[in-house]
Amino acid sequence: MSAASPDVRLDDKAKGRAFAILFAVLLSSAAGNTALQTVLPAIGRQVGIPDVLISSIFSLSALLWGVMSPVWARMSDKRGRKPMVILGMAGFAVSMLGFGFFILMGLKGLMAPLAVFAGAALSRGIFGLVGSASNPAAQAYVADRTAPADRTNALATMASASGLGTILGPAVAPFLVFPLLALSGPMFSFALIAGVVLVLVLRGLPERPEEIPDREAGVSAKPRARVRWNDRRIMPFVLYGFLLASAQTVNQQTLGFMVIDKLNITPAKAAAFAGVAMMAGAVASLLAQWGLIRMLRLAPRQLLWLGAGCAALGNLIVAFSPDYHTLVVGFALCSLGYGFARPGFTAGASLSVGHEEQGAVAGAISAINGASVIIAPVLGVALYKWAHPSPYLMNMALLAGLVAYALIDPVMRRVGDASAPREARDEAQVVDASSIDATGPH
Repeated sequence: MSAASPDVRLDDKAKGRAFAILFAVLLSSAAGNTALQTVLPAIGRQVGIPDVLISSIFSLSALLWGVMSPVWARMSDKRGRKPMVILGMAGFAVSMLGFGFFILMGLKGLMAPLAVFAGAALSRGIFGLVGSASNPAAQAYVADRTAPADRTNALATMASASGLGTILGPAVAPFLVFPLLALSGPMFSFALIAGVVLVLVLRGLPERPEEIPDREAGVSAKPRARVRWNDRRIMPFVLYGFLLASAQTVNQQTLGFMVIDKLNITPAKAAAFAGVAMMAGAVASLLAQWGLIRMLRLAPRQLLWLGAGCAALGNLIVAFSPDYHTLVVGFALCSLGYGFARPGFTAGASLSVGHEEQGAVAGAISAINGASVIIAPVLGVALYKWAHPSPYLMNMALLAGLVAYALIDPVMRRVGDASAPREARDEAQVVDASSIDATGPH
């Protein structure tokens, strides 16, 4: 079987096990990153690192993520999806270990604040450089094994791993603050969790040799294709996704500071309240991705304008929230919108190209997550320090523009309908025809 052909021989049980393992990969990464975001404002103020520097600690990692995601996606076309998932999880584990070490040195007073910042930023850079391999490989793995008609729901389920991780990360972070390790405890704990998930991938994720192109032997009848970010078929989704992810990053990166200032309490105490707000947002995101998308049978083109609209309204509420409880409600509404919109642009881009281009599209979409964190955190925190409502008003205007863009742009308006690219329709016919295979419907 060509690696460019849909995998119709993986039975439902094996497919379910594989998707569950990939869900665990994305879940553990999201939970670890969110736990880190929850405690980072408190760490910064306790160690003595300025707020703007703390907000920029992810910038190097984000830059490397944006650059390397397409590279790892192309590598997954050549070497297989599974090796890239393994590499990404190993990078995540090493990154968390290094980050925890430097934070611990700072908390114990054994290292100057600027040295702690530099070491933590470099450790985080490992995640951007190597940890970025797992996300595009996981997305492409799912797209390889999912019929176009089912892809929105499948990718929404994978996207919900981030939402669930946003619940679990802040929920468990306070219990991982051990007396000896203090606020660095969550980093060491998630490095251990990453090691466990890595073993699951090594032992349980199926990938047959014939699924990997052997270019020297000429096995691949139709080689994997590169897709440029400015390809008209996916460019609207890439642009939309970048701007939406940037707005979401501003919300996430400023939340901890806003909670501290809104409640007027110590940074250490505020970490728990920030975690509650993040969990409320994650529940709202899961409500969209696990319930409403399926219940209302929302197509990608509907998710695009609905998601941006909900997030715009949420930012308006956050901007003028008089108290902590209103802030949580606004943040939850923002997250509901992002929960709709992310599967919208991810599935939209996937459905707009043929099967042999899924790896390249996964790399382009994954790069958005890194690119959105290069400038947005610093800009958001700087605007927040200037005037508390300003980053949220900026988000509101940006998201309102995305609503109009989703309603007007012809590519986003017709995604998934009869005018979709011929390659995508051909893939649908191949998969539909294969549904009578002995392995059962797909």
